[in-house]
Amino acid sequence: MSYQRTKENLNQAVADLSQFSVIIHQTHWYMRGTEFLTLHPQMDEFMGEINDQLDEIAERLITIGGSPYSTLGEFAEHTGLSDEVGTYKRTIPERMERLSDGYHYLSDLYEKGIEEANEEGDSVTEDLFIACKAAVDKKVWMIQAKLGKAPNLDKVEA
Repeated sequence: MSYQRTKENLNQAVADLSQFSVIIHQTHWYMRGTEFLTLHPQMDEFMGEINDQLDEIAERLITIGGSPYSTLGEFAEHTGLSDEVGTYKRTIPERMERLSDGYHYLSDLYEKGIEEANEEGDSVTEDLFIACKAAVDKKVWMIQAKLGKAPNLDKVEA
């Protein structure tokens, strides 16, 4: 089987995880405020988890005969996440909202990947997307709780 849609979803995840890692880095570098000492090291944990997902997804893509995007240009061309110039003017809650939006986006992406891997009979990729979705959904819950909000994962559409 060629797993064509699954390969496309995996490569989309490569582009989006690469971009999201930059967004988290930006939060890490440009954050200022009373919660800095708590949140700054937490961004290292967030980046580590996203980079681990990126590596697993890229390696799965290679395993099933695909070629992961591997240049900044490819990531920028294919990501669905926006790019913005860093600024110290964003508040910590604004930065957390941006991260929550990114995690919601990834949750949608993983849901689509789960469905299409299942349709194509690729249970290994389906399992990978399920594990990644569980991790990002947990981050949505945590960040939304920090912001005094419900996770709102039931409103997420693939």
